[in-house]
Amino acid sequence: MLRIGITGGIGSGKSTAAKVFEVLGIPVYNADDAAKRLMNEDEGLKQKIKEQFGEAVYSNGRLNKKQLADIVFNDPEKLTALNSLVHPVTLMDAEKWMQRQSSAYALKEAALIFESGAQEQLDYVIGVAAPAPLRIQRTMQRDQVSREEVLARMEKQMDEAVKIKLCDFVINNDEQQMLLPQILELHDKLLSLAKNK
Repeated sequence: MLRIGITGGIGSGKSTAAKVFEVLGIPVYNADDAAKRLMNEDEGLKQKIKEQFGEAVYSNGRLNKKQLADIVFNDPEKLTALNSLVHPVTLMDAEKWMQRQSSAYALKEAALIFESGAQEQLDYVIGVAAPAPLRIQRTMQRDQVSREEVLARMEKQMDEAVKIKLCDFVINNDEQQMLLPQILELHDKLLSLAKNK
């Protein structure tokens, strides 16, 4: 079975693309959802987060996301510290999940594939690309946030042009080219690569 990553900058539409692959019968591991789940369920990780950020980031055994976000999003060093705790646990969880799959290929959807080193566990990476103005507009609508807030988030991410150059395949989600034909063509290519592996 091939292990495929799917990534893209904020507002690129990687989740939309991943959902289409799911409709085609491909299992998808969502790294963001997994990280949120693990921060609540993995006792070792919870302990490390409490040691690093204080007991108050958990109340009644559940992560207080707002409190943790307030700490890390205004301090790059603290965000790096949080990622260094969460990424290894998520990578291990993704690996166990991949081992349970029996399809020709499986997808790992993650914003931080290259930043977390996850590409080392993957055969190929798909990048979902969209122009910055469109990504800003989509994120403002989706998250009900200001343009400034979106730009601040984008600044914390790897430059999209750099990220896309690192990918093996690119899906253009620019509202000029249709998404579905690109995904169907890539799906066929991946099935063929999996057969010849």
